[in-house]
Amino acid sequence: MKTNACRILEANNISYELREYVWSEDELDAVSVARKIHLPPEQVFKTLVLQGDALKHFVAVIPGDQELSLKHVAKVTGNKSCAMLPVKELLPLTGYVRGGCSPIGMKKALPTFLDVSAKQFERISISPGARGAQILLPPDAIVTITGATWTNLCS
Repeated sequence: MKTNACRILEANNISYELREYVWSEDELDAVSVARKIHLPPEQVFKTLVLQGDALKHFVAVIPGDQELSLKHVAKVTGNKSCAMLPVKELLPLTGYVRGGCSPIGMKKALPTFLDVSAKQFERISISPGARGAQILLPPDAIVTITGATWTNLCS
């Protein structure tokens, strides 16, 4: 399986490992994915797309075992308030579907924020933009490709 995110990484000479797994609608959550690819949930990061009052659309990349505090995320992204992007708007905005959204290779580059907890790992796992697969790569690669900002998203 080669996705747009994989091609972008290769074009930038960034090495990654692709891990495929059997997916189902009932197990799209990061904790289930972590179990299937044999990684701890805190090393499998989920890509969340949000909308805010100041920053119209943005991306938060957080550990799979964490919940996003909308109040905290609004503060660190310069918004007074924010909310998850409705699922029906995800594909038109990003080119990705729920359970297969990658911070790399979206239709339009969106401001991206990566949780600082990723720094504790040599490699983290993110979606390559397709259900049933994950890519392991250095967290700095996400910053390099997307221009992501390191911040604490889960406090």
